[in-house]
Amino acid sequence: MHSSESSESREGYDRSITMLSADDSPPCDRPNLSKDYLAGNAQEDWMPLRSPDFYRDQHIALVLNARVSALDLQTRIAKLDDGRTFAFGALLIATGAEPVRLSVPGADQPRVHYLRTFADSKAIVAQAASATRAVVIGASFIGLEVAASLRTRGIDVHVVTPRARPMERILGPDAGGFVQGVHESHGVRFHLGRTVTRIDGQQVSLNDRTTLDADMVVIGVGVRPSLALAEQAQLTLDHGIVVNEYLETSAPGVFAAGDVARWPDRHSGERIRVEHWVVAERQGQTAARNMLGSRERFDAVPFFWSQHYDVTINYVGHAESWDAIDIDGRLEDNNCAITYRRGSRRLAVATVFRDRASLEAEAEMEREGAVQSGI
Repeated sequence: MHSSESSESREGYDRSITMLSADDSPPCDRPNLSKDYLAGNAQEDWMPLRSPDFYRDQHIALVLNARVSALDLQTRIAKLDDGRTFAFGALLIATGAEPVRLSVPGADQPRVHYLRTFADSKAIVAQAASATRAVVIGASFIGLEVAASLRTRGIDVHVVTPRARPMERILGPDAGGFVQGVHESHGVRFHLGRTVTRIDGQQVSLNDRTTLDADMVVIGVGVRPSLALAEQAQLTLDHGIVVNEYLETSAPGVFAAGDVARWPDRHSGERIRVEHWVVAERQGQTAARNMLGSRERFDAVPFFWSQHYDVTINYVGHAESWDAIDIDGRLEDNNCAITYRRGSRRLAVATVFRDRASLEAEAEMEREGAVQSGI
C-alpha cells in the first residue's frame, strides 16, 4: 500500500510505500518461531527481518497494530478498523493464514497455545520456562517442530494426532514413519489415531479415555487462509485468492502473495496454494515488480524445509496427491531422495541430507516447466 514519504527501491521506485500489519511486532523470521527461537537457540533480537533503520532509510512507513477492515477498490482506499484510511495506487494483499481453532471444552484456557506470530512464540517460551510436561495436538510441520523445540528444552512431550503416522499426508507413509522414529528417539511419545475430547486444567482427555498430564498445550492442527478482506472486496476466491500468472487478482492493480494466493502452477498443471516461507518470499518479489509495471510470470518451483532436531528435510515441488513414491537410498541411514509421481509426471522430491540432489531436482523442474510452457 502506498502513502507518505518517498523511497528508492532496488527496482528504481522512488515514491511511497506503506506496510499495514495487524501484528504488534515488525516482520520477523517466521520459520524460527517454531525452530531455533522456540528451542532457545536463537536470541530475541535475531528475529526481526530488518532493523528499524532499514524502514527509515528506505522511507517505508511500517504501521503496526493496523487491521484493515475494508477495501474500496473504486476509490483505492484501505480502511482500518480504528477509522484511519490509506490511499493506494497499487495494492498487495499478503494477509497470510490463521490457525484452525480446536473446538473442544477447555481449549480457550491460558495454558493452551497456538503458534503463528512472534507474540505466540514468546508466550510459549514463557510458559515453557516453568513447564515439565506438554501435549502437542497435531503432527504436521508446526506441531512436530514445536515438539522438537520443547524436547530440546527438556520438557516431556506427548503428540496427539488422528492420523496413522505423522506427516503422512505430506510425505507418505515411509517418510512419516521415519519422522516418527526420529522424534521417538528423542523421547517424544505419540498417540496415533486419537483425538482430544477435553482439556481440563492440567489434564488432556483423548477419545480412547486416555488422560495426559500437561502443564501446557500447543495446538497445531492446520491453518486456513485469511480471506475476509478479499471477500469483502469481492475478489474472486477459490480456497484462496485467485491470481493469474502475474499474481494479479480479479481486480486490476490488486495483487496477492503468500499463503492466501492460489496461482496457476505450470509444473503441476494445477492451480495451487502453498503455505511456506520461501514461496511467500519469492512471490512478494515478483508481485512487487509487477506492481511497478513488469509482466513477470511467477514460475518458481515451490520449496520448503522442515527441521527435526539434527535432521532437516528439504522438499521441492508440490504434490497434493500421488500415484507412486520412489525412494533412492535409505531413510534409516539419513541419506535418501524421495520422488512423488503421478503417472509419468514427477511432482515433488524430498531429500534427507542430500542438499545437492535437492538443488538438482529444483533446477530440473524449472527446466521441465519451461519446456512445457514453450519458453
